[in-house]
Amino acid sequence: APLPQAEGMAETESGSLTTHVLNTATGLPAARLAVRLARLQEREPQWTELGQRWTDEDGRCPPFLAPGEAKAGTYKLRFETAAYWESLGHTSFYPFVEVVFTIADPAQKLHVPLLISPYSYTTYRGS
Repeated sequence: APLPQAEGMAETESGSLTTHVLNTATGLPAARLAVRLARLQEREPQWTELGQRWTDEDGRCPPFLAPGEAKAGTYKLRFETAAYWESLGHTSFYPFVEVVFTIADPAQKLHVPLLISPYSYTTYRGS
């Protein structure tokens, strides 16, 4: 079951994990796109889902990890791009996008943006 979205958390708080999604075909934020966060369990290599959010009208969602919640390890954000494109009347070559990354310093703020079009995507470590 999805976890409730955190409220009242500023994106600038340290130790949080944030993301935003931009539709590069229109130059506008990608609103109402589902995003899930999972962490790779080291002992038995499997993913454990930690939460789900939906992007708002600005393509952003509340932080996934509140300050103090992050642990060193491997994580992935899964962006449900097919449903987003279908809601706009388009098909997408990529049914979803998974961005896998490592948190080395849990105290550091981490921002992972995604730029999407129906036939491409780009991500980078933001600030």
